[in-house]
Amino acid sequence: MKTYPPVPHVEDAPAGLLESGHLWIQELIDGGQLRFRLRDSGVVEFGDSLRLFGEEVPPRYRHAVRHVRETLDREALSAAVDDVESVVFVGESTHRRAVDYEFDRMPPVLGLDVFDHDREAFLPPDATERVFDRLGLATVNTFEREVRASDFDATPEAIPESAWYDGPAAGIVVRNKTGDVTKLPNPAVDLDVDPDSLAGDAETLAERYVTDGLLRRVAAEMPAGREPTFEAVFERACETVFREAHGRLSHHETDVELGEFRSAVGRRVREWLDARA
Repeated sequence: MKTYPPVPHVEDAPAGLLESGHLWIQELIDGGQLRFRLRDSGVVEFGDSLRLFGEEVPPRYRHAVRHVRETLDREALSAAVDDVESVVFVGESTHRRAVDYEFDRMPPVLGLDVFDHDREAFLPPDATERVFDRLGLATVNTFEREVRASDFDATPEAIPESAWYDGPAAGIVVRNKTGDVTKLPNPAVDLDVDPDSLAGDAETLAERYVTDGLLRRVAAEMPAGREPTFEAVFERACETVFREAHGRLSHHETDVELGEFRSAVGRRVREWLDARA
């Protein structure tokens, strides 16, 4: 599957990108790269920036993988291209790193790019938006479209507020329609924060994170017509917690094993479902 090249800082921007033409200004999301493509078999293949996942998906990516599997319009993709395996999608898995986004309203995946092997090129940003929208997936938010390069202010003061929490964006990504791209991180947002470890045993942590509100939200997000079974609520609750707190749960100073935590989550979910019966 096509790898995604690192996006250079504005100081190393591609020649001419910031000097002429028109630019798209998008929000830089503090998440994790997620690549995926549809195989001829109908199975969706996933990976991050370094490797393919195979059957074992890292816990922090499971919410994003489930979302793509359940949302991707396979029929629309098959109708649009002769070879579905020739198209690779690049998105951002919106799990917690340094920025505390409002995850309850933030899509699990935000599309960034589409690589077409037949053209041997990434699609322009407007085409990328149309493709993701046609397939039922959201794209990263665009602050401004078709900005003249001569009018663009490549300084941190030009970075707007984030669309996904009450605070400044982690930075901006600047693109043109010929495939050139660069980024301007926001120095006011510290992206190198080491998450704190968590104190408490598995039961304490499960009670802290798996709240009644979280379980109600998980149950409400079940596909239409499906009852919130124990297995479904349990897996989605784990995915939600790992999305928002994986760094703290997997911290080397946290004493609780993930298996113990999952077992405690299972007991918490069972109690909640029994109380609703």
